[in-house]
Parts: sequence; structure tokens; C-alpha cells
Amino acid sequence: MMHRCLDARCLGLFPVLNYPVDDCSCIHAAKTQLDCEVVPIFKRILKIIHRKHPTEGEVSLPEVHRSIHIPKTASFWKKMLAYAGPGFLIAVGYMDPGNWATDLQGGARFGFSLLSIILISSLIAMFLQYLCVKLGVATGRDLAQACRDHYPRSTVTILWLFAEIAMISTDLAEVVGSGIALELLFGIPLVIGCIITALDVLIILFLQGKGFRYIEALIISLIVIIGACLITEFLFSKPSIAGILFGFMPSIELVKNSGMLYTAIGIFGATVMPHNLYLHSAIIQTRKFEQTDEGKRDAIRFGTLDVIIALTIALFINAAILIVAAATFHWSGYQDIAQIQEAYRLLSPVLGVTAASIVFAIGLLASGQQATFTSTLAGQIVMEGFINLQMPPWLRRLLTRVLAIVPAVIIIGYYGEQHVTSLLVASQVVLSLQLGFAAWPLMRFTGETKRMGKFVNSLWTNVIGWSLTMIIIILNGKMVFDVLF
Repeated sequence: MMHRCLDARCLGLFPVLNYPVDDCSCIHAAKTQLDCEVVPIFKRILKIIHRKHPTEGEVSLPEVHRSIHIPKTASFWKKMLAYAGPGFLIAVGYMDPGNWATDLQGGARFGFSLLSIILISSLIAMFLQYLCVKLGVATGRDLAQACRDHYPRSTVTILWLFAEIAMISTDLAEVVGSGIALELLFGIPLVIGCIITALDVLIILFLQGKGFRYIEALIISLIVIIGACLITEFLFSKPSIAGILFGFMPSIELVKNSGMLYTAIGIFGATVMPHNLYLHSAIIQTRKFEQTDEGKRDAIRFGTLDVIIALTIALFINAAILIVAAATFHWSGYQDIAQIQEAYRLLSPVLGVTAASIVFAIGLLASGQQATFTSTLAGQIVMEGFINLQMPPWLRRLLTRVLAIVPAVIIIGYYGEQHVTSLLVASQVVLSLQLGFAAWPLMRFTGETKRMGKFVNSLWTNVIGWSLTMIIIILNGKMVFDVLF
């Protein structure tokens, strides 16, 4: 009797490796069929991780890799238009429901004081995303693949697990944020709304089949909706311009006040998101640029311009959320407002504008839906890059959705809806804690001449990058210390 082979080369056990069936001639007479069937999944994953060197022809997001043509002799503006898109997919992470929750609490409790954190976070994000563009263009590898190429199996496993925790935290914010918006707009119970969000996988699959440009167009359309909603809220709230300008100046109170630091770390985690580092280094490779030094230099330049423009727009949107919260609640006796639902119910009566609450909920729903699309791509990149485990996008999406929905449903059922926004803020703090594990290898790889060639980091880029990485790690460490002790 023939049993399925336990060797990694066997298609029967590892169909994702795409080895021909004929390559396996092993017959495990001593193994029973049951033994072969119940091998733990984590053992399969560890065997795949063991294959450190890149598989021949392996690329990031193979279904859309180099699918968008870049004209060789076009004008600056035509080239800019051809490269425009990936930066806006990255910008999605800077205005998702996690940002709404942290900015809402920050504005209500501390007024305009944390605007400086949004500004600093956005500048750091631009710098790190620039490095991601360089890595993807110069090496043809995304950050997850570069980690698998370079680090030993044990380190790759740890980094992959941390990246998956970051993905779950990201997805959790989107599940809860979209669920809250559906509840506010249509009266759908929050738990049911969270479950409904899992169905967006159908939209993603449809758009991926049409082409990557369709995904980019949808994301940009949703960003326009969010921007329009927040501009409207900004006009309704009539904030102090002088107060806003003063808020962009950093204060030492941030380090002294543990409550302010916790909220600031949440804002930072919601702004500089670790999954975006993996995502950007992969989706920049959707552009079919010339594989020459000049072609790569153009790709880095236009890719950087794209992300700077997109993140500048995200900066204003992110700041607008905090400004509206501060102008509406901080000076009107609602400093302790902690829930998005509370903000929705109070916006119209406090501002005296009936439409204020509806506009707020529409913007929240758009932010949750746009973020779900990019987290799907990031999840695929992380899984395929770190462990070379290729899973159908719909299955990956449902898996991450289940992992995000379960804690959300448990907390909503056990503690009630009043703790949902606290869950959103906590998820963003978790993201900030994961950031160092993505920024460290990014700095290391882009600083290696052997890997980057002519595009290796300059001395000043290394000094700035490593300094920022250490600051991120130290601030996260202090926040953990304050929470525990």
C-alpha cells in the first residue's frame, strides 16, 4: 500500500511547491496513512521556511508583477502618471479606522497637542517608504523575501510571526471600523457588521482579475470621498487656525505624560504601519521599468514622488480627524469621549449641523473599506515572501478576517460595545510595537552595497534611518514599561 510522502518534494503533501508528482518515488511502508495525513501544519511551514534561497522565477505578486508598462521616451508628467498609484495604496494605512480611533481620543483629550506627532510620523513614514521603493527597485525582492534570503530559519520564523500579528492588528481595526460605520448608517448590529466585512473578498478578487490599475483607481476614489467628508467636518467645526499651528510644535509634555505617550504611540502605530513596508517594496514592482541603472533610478525617483504626494494628502486627512475632534469635543466639556459611536451621536448636536454625524459615518465606512483591499495584498506578500507558502487570495483573506473577527466578537460580546474604540487604539499600539522588527531589516538591507549596488544608502541616509529606528524602539520600550509598571 502506498502512502503519501512526508518529504518536502512530494506534491501530495506540499502542492504549493509545484513539484512534479513523478519527482517523488518514496514509499513509506512503516508509516500508516493516518500518520501522513495528520502532520501538523506548522511542520509543513517550517520545512518551507528552510528553503532560504529564492525559487527560480519567484517574484512578488506574480499575477500583477511588471504588468503596468512605463513608456521609455514619455514626458515627465506622463511618466509620473504611469508611476502614480502605489503611493496611494500605501496612504490608505494612514487614514484607516485605527487612525480615526486614535486621533479621536487624542483630539478630545489633549486638543491640538498631538498634531506634532502626526506630522513627525508622516515624515518618518515618507523616509521609510522611500527606502522600500529603493529595495524593491534595486533588488527585485520585497522586504519579506529579502528577510528570507538573508536571515537563518529561526529568525525568519520570528519575523514572520511578528508580521502576521501586525496583519491581524491591521485587519482588526478595519473589521471593527467598518462594522461601526454599518451600525451607525444602517442600524446593523455591530457583530453582524463585522462579519459582513469578510464578504469584501469578492470585490478584491473581481478587481484583481481586471488588473492592478482598477484596484488603484478604486482606492483613490475612496480617498477622495474621505477627504471630502473631512473637509466638510472641518468647515462645520470652525477650528482655531492659531491653535492648529501651535499644535504642530512638539512638546516635552509628551514624554512626561504617560497617558499622552500611550495615545501618541497609538497615533504613531496607526500612521507608520509595518505592513506598509512589506507592501510598498512589492507593489512598486508592478511597474515594468527598464532593468538598467538609468531605468531603476527613474523608478526610484518617480516612486518616491508618488508616495510623498500621497502621504502628504494622508497627512492632511489624518490631521483633520484630530482637529475636528479637538475643535468639537475638547473645549465643549467632552474631553473624556472614548468611543466612535459617542462622537457620531454628539457631532450634530454639538456643532449644530444635522448632516455632521452622517458625513462622519460615511467617511469612516470609506476608510474601513479602502484599508481592507491593501491589507489583503500585504497579507499575501508577507506569507509568500517569508515562507513561500502560496495561498489563494480569497482563502488568505478569509483566514485573516476570521483571526480579526474572533477577538472583535469576543470583546463586543463580553465587554459590550463601549470598549470597541479602546480595542482599536490597542491594535494600533500593537502595530507600533511591531514596527522595529520591520524597520531594522529594511535599514540593514538598503545599507548593503552587495545587495543594493549603486543604490546603497548614503552615509546621511544611514545615520538618519538608524537614529529613527532606535528612537522607535526606545519609545516603544518606554511605553511598555509605563503600562506594566
